[in-house]
Amino acid sequence: MTRNTSARRRRRAAPSRFERAGRRAAALQRPRVVLALVLVLGLVSVMLLDGYLRAEVLGDHRVRTDAAYDKVPQRILDGGPILTSANGSMRTQSVPKKTIVLTFDDGPDATYTENVLKILADNDVDGTFFLVGSMIARHPGIVKDMVTQGNEVGLHTFTHVDLSYQSDARVKRELTQTQLALAGAAGITTKLVRAPYSSEASAIDNYSWPVYKKLGAMGYTSVFVDTDSDDWKKPGVSKIVQWATPKKNKGASVLFHDAGGNRDQTLKALPKYIKKMKAKGYTFTTVSGAMAKSAAQGGSAQNGSAQNGSAQDSGAQTGGTQDAGAQADGAQRSGQAPGGAAAPQGTPPSSGTNAPGGGAQNVDQAAHSKATGTTLYEGKALIAAVAIAEWTVPTLAVFLAVVGVAVMARFAMMLVLARRHYRQRNKRRFSWGPPVTRPVSVIVPAYNEKECIANTLNSLAQSTHPIEIIVVDDGSTDGTKEIAESLGLPNVRVIRQENAGKPAALNNGVRNASYDIVVMMDGDTVFEPDTVRQLVQPFAASEIGAVAGNAKVGNRNTVIGAWQHIEYVMGFNLDRRMYDLLRCMPTIPGAIGAFRRQAVLEVGGMSEDTLAEDTDITVAMHRAGWRVVYQEHARAWTEAPASLKQLWSQRYRWSYGTMQALWKHRKSLVDKGPSGRFGRVGMPLVVLFQIVTPVFAPLIDLFTVYSMIFVDFKASLLAWLAVLAIQLVCAAYAFLLDGEKYRYLWMLPLQQIAYRQMMYLVLIHSSITALTGGRLRWQKLKRTGEVGTPTGVGR
Repeated sequence: MTRNTSARRRRRAAPSRFERAGRRAAALQRPRVVLALVLVLGLVSVMLLDGYLRAEVLGDHRVRTDAAYDKVPQRILDGGPILTSANGSMRTQSVPKKTIVLTFDDGPDATYTENVLKILADNDVDGTFFLVGSMIARHPGIVKDMVTQGNEVGLHTFTHVDLSYQSDARVKRELTQTQLALAGAAGITTKLVRAPYSSEASAIDNYSWPVYKKLGAMGYTSVFVDTDSDDWKKPGVSKIVQWATPKKNKGASVLFHDAGGNRDQTLKALPKYIKKMKAKGYTFTTVSGAMAKSAAQGGSAQNGSAQNGSAQDSGAQTGGTQDAGAQADGAQRSGQAPGGAAAPQGTPPSSGTNAPGGGAQNVDQAAHSKATGTTLYEGKALIAAVAIAEWTVPTLAVFLAVVGVAVMARFAMMLVLARRHYRQRNKRRFSWGPPVTRPVSVIVPAYNEKECIANTLNSLAQSTHPIEIIVVDDGSTDGTKEIAESLGLPNVRVIRQENAGKPAALNNGVRNASYDIVVMMDGDTVFEPDTVRQLVQPFAASEIGAVAGNAKVGNRNTVIGAWQHIEYVMGFNLDRRMYDLLRCMPTIPGAIGAFRRQAVLEVGGMSEDTLAEDTDITVAMHRAGWRVVYQEHARAWTEAPASLKQLWSQRYRWSYGTMQALWKHRKSLVDKGPSGRFGRVGMPLVVLFQIVTPVFAPLIDLFTVYSMIFVDFKASLLAWLAVLAIQLVCAAYAFLLDGEKYRYLWMLPLQQIAYRQMMYLVLIHSSITALTGGRLRWQKLKRTGEVGTPTGVGR
């Protein structure tokens, strides 16, 4: 006997099938939450990357002007446009006589750079392009063509910032990121750099001079200009050609722009300028080509002049130095920085060959090194990430704009149709037909409702309409059945069944109902005395198969309760007015709904296929040809979840169940008759405004926060306040139609910031669960029983 008893105890202790399913469902939720968080994090990262590319995130638009230069050596100020570091000493180098180094800043640009490259190719001229890293990442194909064509490239920082304002870490980051973009785009790195907002060497000041010394120590060659075309001023083609022409046959580093604005005049002036200079006997080369040419012309005389300080300064000012050119050339062969030391952090190592695919060294591209190892792969990853950001963010922006317009249109449609519904149903002469006075059955499914069942049944006992009350106890373990029976109320039957879920309990009640109209409610809901009478009057019309009542939040005096109260009045009941006129009501609330018993049996009763049996049967009613209406005067007071955890559980089940129901009835999209009407009117509205829009709504808020932080705080705040004002108007109108007091509306701004975000996350969580094939179990919410008779509810 002892062994048998122990065995029975062990068998009772084993988890049931429902418990095992519940545990599996719970175990599956954590990965889905993680997936949702990963998706959100990924989107935020994409937005931040896109903002960084556009200098919205961490952008610094300061430009230094009119600074002192007394700490800059005079030989540097008077020197040439090429600045290198040799053994720790900064030296300048000039462009050889009758030689033009054609340089272009701020590219690449999808429109103008390609045209510039074509002009250079047509005239057999190579240029040196100083590229912005963010632009390289956006247009990698142009950069690759540029290098393949034989042009030389240099760095122009990643976000086009004035380096004299930046920290050492920011300077290194700007250069490193640009090198990575260059590596990913063209498979190379470069030793050339031109600081944004720089011009001639004579413009170096006390703030920028330390930066150039650091760049030299990092192995970079800084390139300035001798002659500026000032094409950005758009002075006209002839002026651009004139201003770009060096005086007295001098060599020059000449500046044009291939991006940063309208460069139509530049495209017209460039071929004319090249032809003019060639006619005057000038040759065109790159920065590296000019350095090699200068070194070859300097010969041993320059080597000798570099032995004493005065000769060195003189050589730096007037002619080029062989030391600088030879050392840069030697650095390429040895894998060292131009200063002779190994390249420090921020400067990619040289591979000993210039061409990305290896091969002989090209003098005109001597500053280039082949990108290898992590530099190459990180560069390709950066290009891929930017491509994703460049596609994702604009696409989302357009999509969200469409969603925003749709939401505003929905608000407008709701206001118009809700007003029409109110005026139609509240006309003095409006009638559904002859008054419905015959008795009806009220079904109360109950599972562990000891806190609420007494209030529910006592409210029904005060009904002004004749009713029978059927309490279906779904295997309660807390004495719910005993409490219901102990009340001694007339016309109350208590039916006991094994725990099988709410749909099964409702079906049991329908089977045992004595009358042709059944009213369904929750075990935690309280009816007003006139609720049942109001609810059943639409059945005077023979085409009506079901009626949705007006569910009210009874425990609204807490913050969470007030938020749900606003949602019920504005979101649910205003929607139902609209859906009623469109004849596509998607859901009869479980808290208060009435059905023809014949119609319920005709569609197969309350289905257990979904977790939203109320939505499921409502859609089934439409498809069977029955009309479903909303009766605003039939009010029920329900106890809303009192904690965020319970609220999450309830709404998670609702949203997931709604998706299940819509998927179950997807064939209505192609049906004819009433079923097709719901499928082509009601279902798209529900999918668009109860699933798609809420899923993407957090992105609108995310974009708003992003704009407030990184773009224009004032404009973004005003836009958000404008949307809030529209929502406030809609909410106030909904409260007016429902006869509610406005004092709860002061909670609306906080609801939009906190509560609404939670509802969006719940829906996203549900969507991921649905897409990944997960299933949920029924979840019992903890009740307090604080919702009593309607007269006790604070309004």
